[in-house]
Amino acid sequence: MALAVAVGAGAGAGSIVFRWCIKTFTRLFSGHADYAAFPGAVNPHVPWLGPYFVLLAPVVGGLLYGPLMNRFAKEARGHGVPEVMLAVAQRGGRISPKVAVVKTLASALCIGSGGSVGREGPIVQIGSALGATLGRLARVSEGRMKLLVACGAAGGIAATFNAPLAGVFFAMELILGTFGAEAFGATVLASVTASVIGRAAFGNVAFLRLPGFRVDHLAQYGLFTALGVGAAVVGVGFSRFLYLIEDACDWLWRGPEWLRPAVGGLALGLVLLLLPQMYGVGYPVLQKATEGGYAIGFLLLLLVGKMLATSLTIGIGGSGGVFAPSLFIGAMLGSAYGTAVHHLLPGSAGAVGAYALVGMGAVFAGAARAPITAVVILFELTGEYSIILPLMLAIVLATAASRLLTRDTIYTLKLRRRGIDLEGPAPGARIGSQRVGAVMEPLPSPLSASTTLADSVDLLRLSGHGALPVVDDAGAYVGVVTAQAVAEALAEQPDDAPTRVGQLAEAPLPVVADQPLAHALHTLLSAAGTGVPVLDSEQGKPVGWLSHQSALRAVHTTA
Repeated sequence: MALAVAVGAGAGAGSIVFRWCIKTFTRLFSGHADYAAFPGAVNPHVPWLGPYFVLLAPVVGGLLYGPLMNRFAKEARGHGVPEVMLAVAQRGGRISPKVAVVKTLASALCIGSGGSVGREGPIVQIGSALGATLGRLARVSEGRMKLLVACGAAGGIAATFNAPLAGVFFAMELILGTFGAEAFGATVLASVTASVIGRAAFGNVAFLRLPGFRVDHLAQYGLFTALGVGAAVVGVGFSRFLYLIEDACDWLWRGPEWLRPAVGGLALGLVLLLLPQMYGVGYPVLQKATEGGYAIGFLLLLLVGKMLATSLTIGIGGSGGVFAPSLFIGAMLGSAYGTAVHHLLPGSAGAVGAYALVGMGAVFAGAARAPITAVVILFELTGEYSIILPLMLAIVLATAASRLLTRDTIYTLKLRRRGIDLEGPAPGARIGSQRVGAVMEPLPSPLSASTTLADSVDLLRLSGHGALPVVDDAGAYVGVVTAQAVAEALAEQPDDAPTRVGQLAEAPLPVVADQPLAHALHTLLSAAGTGVPVLDSEQGKPVGWLSHQSALRAVHTTA
């Protein structure tokens, strides 16, 4: 608890420093606190350049943060969250302390000089690095180290966006990938601490100022449903386009990496010259879109422009997050969609801003596939509860549609392109690369589904597995019954109620013989008994048994 509070305090202080750096560098490079609020304006520091200063700002910024990252922390390049996910999944939560400093300066320089990226990725990496550093100093176990990294991520999100609940669910859903009482308690402590510090510095205000919304007609739910599915396509498309541009930049660039952001900054500068609304994070533009301040054609232009500008910023070696761009793209999509349906159905479409808000959450859910975080963070960022039902509907549909369209999210795709599978073994791990069929034990004698609980007691007691497979009268596999389930049933049922084993059998997630052991371990660890049946990949019949002991036996086998 004390460590979680300390990490939260550090993340809160880090967010203050980070946001101050962004504002300072933005004023230095553009002459305004947020140039997106004054697109096309002249930089008062160099008025003789007129609006053409945006051609040089990304170049100068790249000359500063490019060598900084290349020399001290190459992992600070990009949007940050995948690196934290990798550290938790395969590196025991270990993150270099210098990442916090380098990421703060590099991302602030990138955003301040026109980089069209967000600040959530950097603050997650900054907070996580602080958590890992404190864990290393306190010499905590690996499990606690991972938890402190998640606390840092939660605190960073909470303080930066004034969203304490969203920080908690972001850390648990995306960083830890699991929900538990200890994890929830620790991340809440860190998030609350960071939020208190953040509110003391930035005030307790909502991210967007929106008018009240309400659903007047049931037909609007159909419109929100269509928006959710469309947003999934746009979110997945954004992910693909981001890495397509990054591949193109990798293919074109042949010089030293430290110079890449500066040279690539010329291309980014051209985009900013044509569409100055892309400068920096772009919250003022997003706010105006939710108010219906743009025509449909210009909204679609802003949508495409943000995809291009963000992808270019990341592709040339910039440092910044993709969460805010996802919200921006979703707001443009939702506003354009809302304006269109308002013209077609003026009496029942409702307010345009409602569609913008729903589009923000749905596109992020489609790209990141984090529905709980999307719902909570949109509610907290806007303070708007009246639209919660269509928001939840669209976000869940966007998540489901995204899962059908692609295996990866915008975060995991970056790692998979580097040959890293978060669910697989870490490089060089002694367990994980083997196939299940090479280490499984012989299949124990199955129980018939018609076996009574009283008769199953001795069979389960003598098996040594704590669980046994169950088959029906025809010999078809039904599931697994555990000793725990039988004991609970015997304790709860009256003597005259002869429950059969088949009524208690549950089918765990399938584990097949040709599956990598690393993937099967996730199922084994979540199983109620001491093992799970191994199925034939073609017919789905049990052919063996995978237990914790047989998994350890893999240490003495070859891949």
